[in-house]
Amino acid sequence: MKKHLNTLFVTTQGAYLAKEGETVTVKVDGTVKLQIPVHTLDGIVCFGQVSCSPYLMGFCAEKDVTISFLTEYGRFLARVQGPVSGNVLLRREQYRRADDRESSAAVARSVLAGKISNSRTLLQRALRDHGEKIETNDLQSVVDRLNAILMHVQNERELDRLRGYEGEAANLYFSVFDHLITAQKDSFYFRQRNRRPPLDRVNCLLSFIYTLVMHDIRSALECTGLDPAVGFLHRDRPGRPGLALDLMEEFRPYIADRMTLTLINLMQVKDKGFEIKSSGAVLMDDETRKKVLVAYQKRKQDEITHPFLKEKMPLGLLFYTQALMFARYLRGDLEGYPAFIWR
Repeated sequence: MKKHLNTLFVTTQGAYLAKEGETVTVKVDGTVKLQIPVHTLDGIVCFGQVSCSPYLMGFCAEKDVTISFLTEYGRFLARVQGPVSGNVLLRREQYRRADDRESSAAVARSVLAGKISNSRTLLQRALRDHGEKIETNDLQSVVDRLNAILMHVQNERELDRLRGYEGEAANLYFSVFDHLITAQKDSFYFRQRNRRPPLDRVNCLLSFIYTLVMHDIRSALECTGLDPAVGFLHRDRPGRPGLALDLMEEFRPYIADRMTLTLINLMQVKDKGFEIKSSGAVLMDDETRKKVLVAYQKRKQDEITHPFLKEKMPLGLLFYTQALMFARYLRGDLEGYPAFIWR
């Protein structure tokens, strides 16, 4: 469990939260592990088998401290919230800014700078760590071009042009993605990005992990009181979680793409774990899906130092931290949204 940015995250399975005076106590196996004054909290997020006393839920609702319940895998389940909340003001500000092209471009600029920077870092690390196994000239050429695009993005004010730079950067990045696969190349190869359905094993893995990340970010936005459907780079479309997709951009290379490459290159997934349908669609079997889920949960437990806050935290809390910082940006506490930049 960790208290961060006035939000208490409880990830210890079997933990029990209760009210004791004006404090929240967290017990595990009957032993008090943490005790926090409720007036210091904005929210409590419970993952998996974490339970709360009714008295605590009522007390937190009275004090405007939201309690959210998520599955162990980060899927949003429910929220206990008092009758009066500042969230409506936050959402109204979100809607106002999303309707403004200049404000939308400012957010798009940040998330795309994060995405392109993190894509470049992934390629640079491949050059550093596996230079003897891969086509270094091709990768270095793409790294150089991504540097140039990143400079254009940071100075661009038009939303449509930003989307153009995003498309160019994505095409360049994926043009050398196959070079990053260093094992099982007969079975795992990447020609181009495809989905719905994925037509090869690599795209199958990418799509599945992107879905996991997107659900986690959507849960984080729900917990923060933001509307996951109203995006800035991704505009309104029925059924599309625009803001979740916006904030997901910075995490694609850092979490999903890296994890896909690790699973393949360390042979943690095998070709026989995927089924190729007569239509050409590729599906992973239950055993492989379980391996990927376990690997994803382990990955989220890795500890990192947040590059903006300079604080250590489990990787899984990055989604919530970024959502909280986005809310702070909308409230005017931050001049700009600081996307996650992989160092």
